[in-house]
Amino acid sequence: MGTKDWFTSWFDTSYYHILYKHRNDVDAQLFMQNITSYLQLPKTAHIADLPCGKGRHAIYLNSLGYKVTGGDLSKNSIDYAKQFENNRLDFEVWDMRKSLENKYNAVFNLFTSFGYFDNDQDDISVLEGMKNGLKENGYLVLDFLNVIKTKNTLVTEEEKNIDGITFNIKREIKNGFILKHISFFADEKQHSFTEKVKFIDIEKMKFYFEKVGLTIVSVFGDYHLKPFKEEESNRLILIAK
Repeated sequence: MGTKDWFTSWFDTSYYHILYKHRNDVDAQLFMQNITSYLQLPKTAHIADLPCGKGRHAIYLNSLGYKVTGGDLSKNSIDYAKQFENNRLDFEVWDMRKSLENKYNAVFNLFTSFGYFDNDQDDISVLEGMKNGLKENGYLVLDFLNVIKTKNTLVTEEEKNIDGITFNIKREIKNGFILKHISFFADEKQHSFTEKVKFIDIEKMKFYFEKVGLTIVSVFGDYHLKPFKEEESNRLILIAK
């Protein structure tokens, strides 16, 4: 398997979900409430959540009354999410590098689920695919990390003990990527994975969006939708149409 597809193996493991199980649902829900009301999405809107992981954002959006389709490359995550399906919520295995076939009122790319590829063109293709899935006047919401603040506050080493597993985490910025090396011993063997996200600042992001013909209408710096400030903001949230 090429190192290029680090995410196909790591995101499909149970360990990935153990490490991140304390992710803050309150934040996620606040963001979904704020963004849907900011976009004034009517309840008739159909939203695509891509990639959706185990579906936590999609399930919550559906509970707010929206029709939601979640897609993710991880078959294990989709199998898990399918238990929550109803007539206005469905999940499918889906590679975001492929163009969206259906048209949506909004496409959400949440929680730093972008910038995974070595080649800029692959990231641009992902954007293009999402753009193709938008109805006329539809919105793309891309929720990325603010790489400048990340660089200035990088925790280079830490240890997390969760469910009896000690995760050793090392972070570095190298060759235009933010790398997070995760190693741990579990089920009688040593495991190591590296998460890799491209160092994309707002200027580069604007270049990408321009290249695929998406117009950025708003830029926010956190889930409360405060304005983006390069030195202070935790997130880089782009709204485009």
